[in-house]
Amino acid sequence: MPELPEVEVFVRNLQPAVGQTIQRANVLDHRLNLDASLIEGLSIEAIARRGKHIVIHLEDGSDVVVHLRMSGRLRLHRSPEEVKYTRLELVLDSGDTIYFVNPRRLGTVTYCPVGFAPSLGIEPLSPEFTSHTFATLASKSRSPIKLFLLDQRKVAGIGNIYASESLWRSGISPQRPANGLSDSEMCRLHENIIAVLNDAIDGQGTTLGSSVSDYHPSVGEQGEFQNHLSVYGKEDEPCERCGNAISRLKQGGRSTYYCTSCQN
Repeated sequence: MPELPEVEVFVRNLQPAVGQTIQRANVLDHRLNLDASLIEGLSIEAIARRGKHIVIHLEDGSDVVVHLRMSGRLRLHRSPEEVKYTRLELVLDSGDTIYFVNPRRLGTVTYCPVGFAPSLGIEPLSPEFTSHTFATLASKSRSPIKLFLLDQRKVAGIGNIYASESLWRSGISPQRPANGLSDSEMCRLHENIIAVLNDAIDGQGTTLGSSVSDYHPSVGEQGEFQNHLSVYGKEDEPCERCGNAISRLKQGGRSTYYCTSCQN
């Protein structure tokens, strides 16, 4: 956490900052290693998402790239509880401030003088993410399909929650090799990845706890997609499709939740 939907929610909520100028950058955590003088006085041309990254495009062609990792958030408002966890403040000419709140200090801020050019895979919500393109990528991989979906070099932004949910909706075992899926299975999975991600964005993301380290789309609010999860975090609960108990296994050091009966 956060995954693509949560990052997208933050990006959409930051849009009022576009067109404003960064008057001052207060770097409150030396681990960020950001030279404030490089971005002060520059206007924000756009704020976008690339995979799980938030990219602030500046007028001189440079980018400030924020990777939220486990507990970070970037937004225009913060709670009193979040003040001590604020690692960066971008004070804007309108009087607004963009706050980078990072309780576990795992998130990063990177200055890219000639723009952000990451080695990331295709965006699953882009027009380029066709079923044919997806199937072609998968046909070159012998990895289990769950691990393939988590590989940011292949498809950017999908994480543990939404990979599990997409595979459940598609009736596909997470242990199947990516290059072993049929054309119809790939088409079904392609459709469900897009549907799950859009449903999660519409639901303002998934909030799994109430601590300051957990995802909250805005101050005092929770996402609501956790109320619509079918398998993630539901070990031993009955599958809503077939009634079989949901199982959990470790893949790549992460927990995978799935139904052994109707995912095959």
